[in-house]
Amino acid sequence: MTSLQLSAKEEMVEKFLDAAARGDLSQVSVLLSHVPSLINQTGYSGWSALMLAARNGHYHVVEALLSHGCDKFSVNSSSQTAYDIAKFWGHRHISNLLSRTDDGSRRVLPGSDLSRQENYFSRETLDRLSGKRTDKVWLETKQSDPDTVYLLFSSLSPMVSSSEEDGSAGGETKLCRFRYEAVKDLLQKPATVLIFLGAEKREKPSSSQTQERAQEPPVWFAISTDEDAAQLLKRCTEKNCSFPKTPNRDLLKLNEEEAGIVAQARSVLAWHSRYSFCPTCGSSTELEEGGYKRSCLNSDCRSLQGVHNTCYPRVDPVVIMLVIHPDGNQCLLGRKKVFPAGMFSCLAGFIEPGETIEEAVRREVEEESGVKVGPVQYVSCQPWPMPSSLMIGCLAVAISTDIRVDENEIEDARWFPRQQVIDSLFRGARGALVVPPRQTIAHQLIRHWIGMNSNL
Repeated sequence: MTSLQLSAKEEMVEKFLDAAARGDLSQVSVLLSHVPSLINQTGYSGWSALMLAARNGHYHVVEALLSHGCDKFSVNSSSQTAYDIAKFWGHRHISNLLSRTDDGSRRVLPGSDLSRQENYFSRETLDRLSGKRTDKVWLETKQSDPDTVYLLFSSLSPMVSSSEEDGSAGGETKLCRFRYEAVKDLLQKPATVLIFLGAEKREKPSSSQTQERAQEPPVWFAISTDEDAAQLLKRCTEKNCSFPKTPNRDLLKLNEEEAGIVAQARSVLAWHSRYSFCPTCGSSTELEEGGYKRSCLNSDCRSLQGVHNTCYPRVDPVVIMLVIHPDGNQCLLGRKKVFPAGMFSCLAGFIEPGETIEEAVRREVEEESGVKVGPVQYVSCQPWPMPSSLMIGCLAVAISTDIRVDENEIEDARWFPRQQVIDSLFRGARGALVVPPRQTIAHQLIRHWIGMNSNL
């Protein structure tokens, strides 16, 4: 009986996807009215109804699916969104529809027809409520609220649970969430660092909510403690709980919403781990403003006079750039020794004091590869909480092509033809090139270049 039910479900999904691919709006609407859960179901290679409709230019089906709340940011096995597919196949009217923001506006920056770019670690799930950080009474009240959510960190790693039902290492990874009763003893310990993250964002109020005042949404905190990690894990009732050992890899397994929360929490906690003492006079400091300020305990310290950036969490700006060959059909990628075999990525480097983004791009490219760069164009950015960087993604056009690698920075750099990049990016072709994972801004810059006219 179970196998028959499963087959019926599969048949329904196949019928729904086929209707979307054919542009049969009537059947799509009927199926959705009876089985709303079909909306984000996928078939071969992870293609959803939205992707199939976008591929075949069925504007009204795309419009209907969006009106039903389908996920336009989901990707297929080739890491393509419906927007990417529509743009690749020349359906501009559909790509324009898919590029609209939630309020119906479009991005109209000159020289760019990017859809709203949302890189991994960038999604703002919580309203940060920065105005509440100085309200000690409100923060203390929220700490003991039974609906408040706490995240536990050990050595800057969040406690997570993993689902490995399919027997593979690629199961779902989720943040472990705790309530006040489970962590209140940790809040009393002097070494505990508590960070206010914000409140869950409300959805647009319904007509019933406008009549009755809705309850305040739950707030979130992050806790960093020096308690033994094994003891902390005993507090969790979920299965397969752990603290990731390799954050550069393991944190990329979170969903988009939780990744954004971790980016905020981990970056602030990393700052606290490095600023226990005042950088100005060396005295001890105390935590203030919900974890977003540290004040020196030495009353004579000059950091207490005026505004000093040593008192607030820092963000390190990094340029990361895809350099395009003058012929427009090759891009420059480099690799470090620590990269997996065959992986090449965009060049990157920290912006120096008194330096613009454009000049940092030109300097870093020339230092690492010997290639000189002319025009530079900003594309998008990505928070990178390892420990607290802001990756500023750019495209740049080379004005020289000879490569001279600085082996202190990278071990190799090459010009890769567009077709080879396409084969690696969309077709999973193995060989001399493996691109970075889709969660990285380097991957997104490469995808952007493939989908655009090469002339900036």
